[in-house]
Amino acid sequence: MTGLMNETLMIKFLAIAAKHGRTAEYPPPLAAGFFKKYFLHAYLAFAVMAAFPGFSSAWFDETHLAIAKAAGYPKWYNAAGADIAKIKAGDVESHNHRVNNPPGTLITPEMIMGQIKKYNQINRKGQLYGAIIQSTRDYIRVKAKGKYGEYHMAYCAHYVGDLTMPLHNIVMNDFNKKHHLTIDGIIDNGILNNYKKIQIYSIRIRSEADLVKEVARIANLSMKLGYELSAKERLLTRAEAYQQVGHSASLLKAILEYAGRQGTTTEETP
Repeated sequence: MTGLMNETLMIKFLAIAAKHGRTAEYPPPLAAGFFKKYFLHAYLAFAVMAAFPGFSSAWFDETHLAIAKAAGYPKWYNAAGADIAKIKAGDVESHNHRVNNPPGTLITPEMIMGQIKKYNQINRKGQLYGAIIQSTRDYIRVKAKGKYGEYHMAYCAHYVGDLTMPLHNIVMNDFNKKHHLTIDGIIDNGILNNYKKIQIYSIRIRSEADLVKEVARIANLSMKLGYELSAKERLLTRAEAYQQVGHSASLLKAILEYAGRQGTTTEETP
């Protein structure tokens, strides 16, 4: 198993290296920064997938952080935390990060509402959409008590990022297994320093019903794109990736406003 994992890991690493024009540096010593950023991302992802069957990673860390920063989330640096939680929580957390929608699925508000009660539960189909709603509820509920709600919002920010990763909205087919990690990191390199390139558009959320409708809208767009990539056996382009994370950042900004944050925070004691 270890040998196969190492071989697969190296193939993934070389594929990423080729995309960045760095194959000439292998097998001689690799540039330290390049090795650290891409090889370790891949190693950790494979390690977690080996430990927790059915796990799938999402956008890499800096992409999640850039989405949160573009949305104006003051605690943007917490936005990758939900992936860290998978290390200990396993499927209890990882199933909050995706939905295995079969081809032809129409994601409806009713479907999303049905996922809410499955938040933080093992559910092989996944409950990403319900996780967005429940983590928003949890933030509002805790803040209303005068307590520290930021960790709930950190989870929400991460789930909103996962929402636009196309392969988190389709079944784990052969295409998904083969290209998932590559698409995860398609714009990760440098995005945090260039987060202002993420285009924000206006979303108005006045009620939970509005939030559910927006999640359904973006989920359907992401699922459609995921199955298009699978059918055509092609990778996500950088332009498509930036468009996708723009949906996430725009929705997160609207959630922050709906939840009463409006770009400010207080420093309560957790």
